[in-house]
Amino acid sequence: MTQTSRPFLPFVRPEIDEETIQGVADVLRSGWITTGPQNQQFEAELSAYFGGRPVRAFNSGTCTMEIALRIAGVGEDDEVITTPMTWVSTANVILEVGATPVFVDIDPRTRNMDLALLERAITPRTKVIMPVYLAGLPVDMDRLYEIARAHKLRVIEDAAQAFGSSWKGKRIGSFGDLVSISFHANKNLTSIEGGALVMNDEDEAELARKYRLQGITRTGMDGIDCDVLGGKYNLTDVAARVGLGQLKHIERFTQKRRELARAYFEAFANGPAVKLGMGLPMNDFSDSNWHMFQAALPLDKLMLSRADFMEQMKERGIGTGVHYPALHLFTLYRARGFKEGMFPHAEKLGASTLTLPLFTLMTQDDVAHVVKLIDEICEQYGHNA
Repeated sequence: MTQTSRPFLPFVRPEIDEETIQGVADVLRSGWITTGPQNQQFEAELSAYFGGRPVRAFNSGTCTMEIALRIAGVGEDDEVITTPMTWVSTANVILEVGATPVFVDIDPRTRNMDLALLERAITPRTKVIMPVYLAGLPVDMDRLYEIARAHKLRVIEDAAQAFGSSWKGKRIGSFGDLVSISFHANKNLTSIEGGALVMNDEDEAELARKYRLQGITRTGMDGIDCDVLGGKYNLTDVAARVGLGQLKHIERFTQKRRELARAYFEAFANGPAVKLGMGLPMNDFSDSNWHMFQAALPLDKLMLSRADFMEQMKERGIGTGVHYPALHLFTLYRARGFKEGMFPHAEKLGASTLTLPLFTLMTQDDVAHVVKLIDEICEQYGHNA
């Protein structure tokens, strides 16, 4: 095993500047720490970022999807089409509103929903298409909305990982239908926990506001009313202040991630891992925000499992992740009739994907070091390296 004096390199670490840390301290001292003026400012700046579209902030990027489904009127007997290659929350929220998730396999090139298969999945019960922009790479937006319009379907974009991504020069979120974004700690812009929903008009924004806090509307100094069944999904001012601090740096963050992704491609080049069959993500530097760099291990040519490979990396001081197992093979979804072989591309990627470190505090030397260690392991444990 390669010995190293380097500090442990996790697969993700947020970059939070001192001004933001001081800003959080100011919020804590202000006496107003739950939803208030910081949240309002965060929503206003997000709206400006998305070209003036209405935005509401929430305490997670999971509830934003559920609320989007409710705004779209999805409920029992409805179907929502999505991909099995995503975090399980994408499908769970469909169940939460009483609807049925319908999966479409991925395009192995983009690792997103295969739009060539999409129309086959549409039935009279289909109400929404919910694409996922895996690792920040959008689907073909022109084709997606062409299909949606042809079948009179709503689109809820699971853009949890796509803050800072674009399609043909237009920011994701600045156009389209309902767009759900996550600000979880591992995202390109974080509010520690949080999310936002970008909507089409003020009526949808007002409904989202009601769903965010118990369905309540204030009718004066001493009066309230409740006309929809809402929950408790509001974002605190502490979290909003973190988000505001992050928003100032988003263009730099995106540029740095693209530089690091380029460094990965250059470091892998024709080295042992690639020669053994290591699968690399789609080489896109115009649209993707490079939220993650996901390699696919050539497990059929390695004498160790993915878990063992990850352990080897950990012993060498490198953190890795798995994003994601094909969710239709989870027990919850097997119980609903899903099984192996239904979505082979998602299953193959889900069994072999390995997320490598990629965050703005990294250097290109860190990238070269990660790849060097991967090459060493592939040489040591590869059948045909």
